[in-house]
Amino acid sequence: MAIKEDGNWRAFRHRNFRILFAANTVSNIGTWGQRIAQDWLTLQLTHNSGTYLGLVTALQFTPVLFFSLHGGALADRFDKRKVLIGTNIGGGLSAGILGVLVVTHQVQLWHVFALACTLGVANAIDAPVRQAFTTEVVGRADVANAVSLNSANFNAGRLIGPAVSGASIAVFGTGPSFLLNAFSYLLVITSLMNLRKSEFHLQPRTKSAASIREGLRYVKARPDLYAIMVVVFFMATFGLNFQIFNALMATTVFHRGAGSFGLLGTFVAIGSLSGSLTSARTERFRKPMFVVYGAMAFGTTELILVCMPTYETYSMVLPLCGFTALSTLITANSLVQINTDPVLRGRVMGIYLLIFLGGTPVGSPLIGYLAEKVGVRQTIAGCAMIAILAAGFVWSRYRNRVGVPKDFSIDVVLPPTYDNKS
Repeated sequence: MAIKEDGNWRAFRHRNFRILFAANTVSNIGTWGQRIAQDWLTLQLTHNSGTYLGLVTALQFTPVLFFSLHGGALADRFDKRKVLIGTNIGGGLSAGILGVLVVTHQVQLWHVFALACTLGVANAIDAPVRQAFTTEVVGRADVANAVSLNSANFNAGRLIGPAVSGASIAVFGTGPSFLLNAFSYLLVITSLMNLRKSEFHLQPRTKSAASIREGLRYVKARPDLYAIMVVVFFMATFGLNFQIFNALMATTVFHRGAGSFGLLGTFVAIGSLSGSLTSARTERFRKPMFVVYGAMAFGTTELILVCMPTYETYSMVLPLCGFTALSTLITANSLVQINTDPVLRGRVMGIYLLIFLGGTPVGSPLIGYLAEKVGVRQTIAGCAMIAILAAGFVWSRYRNRVGVPKDFSIDVVLPPTYDNKS
């Protein structure tokens, strides 16, 4: 069936995108399955400690602080496909080793810490490269559609992975979830090796080595970009902690098991997937202030969530949280990519991902500690209020400051195969 030029699925007209999309479908299921398994394994090894759960999450995201900016620089200097093959090898080894340790009953808490950190290094480099690679796969005209479809794919994995992993943990333990994720990395590596280089929409390169400082200077000169990043930082650091919130609500508040915990992730994914698919239809309406309003709506839904008295009513509100969160984040991601000069896109995405994930190493342990000492519901409510207040601050200060200064320019050199129409 032909895909309309202006259709909601138009990114699929690119063969390379179709190949990656299929492999990422399995990979995303494996990724979400491992997240559930890692959290549950941590709770088992620490007797339901929220502090240790937050610490494991922090260790997985701490590498973002040190490697995401360099990952963005690598994206602007080297063959993105080769870099992605390397990061997927690292991620697959981390998941496979942890799976073997669990299956052989040798796993200890420090193994979880070390391998979470190893996986975090691979992901920190992978994320900005993968984001910038999307434009090379589909071209600038289709990148917003591709971002929405990739997000839908990611959240379809979130819909399936937690439920499958939760059921598997209940019967076989956590080991198979890690091994499945390791296998999924092999599929991604195979798909990357089978892409047609002749169909890439190659991006321009800087004349000199890709400077991280140049990327920071560019973002500083763009109020529309850093306003988005401020909102995303507070929303992600405090509001987007569903793994911690759901794990503690399921075990300490509702007194449920692994299966019920896994289902909570699926309920979030129902809303997230809906938000992703809706975003594919509403690209033309995306404006920087939509990110601000979306963050306010997300914080409000979390305040409603915290008031739910039972597992069933809590589950019913989670899809709304997922919908508002993903609609907001997809808009933020696509606006940053589309409105950034191609020569700097890798570095800017590295900065964006540092902002998006960089607060997690501090936020997650703090949230876990507060949940134990103050209460889970009170902690969720506080995080929601922080997201709302941050969005309100950005609205009041930056709502009229957008655009690129006329005197700002970057020297570029085009590769021989660069397609100016992309």
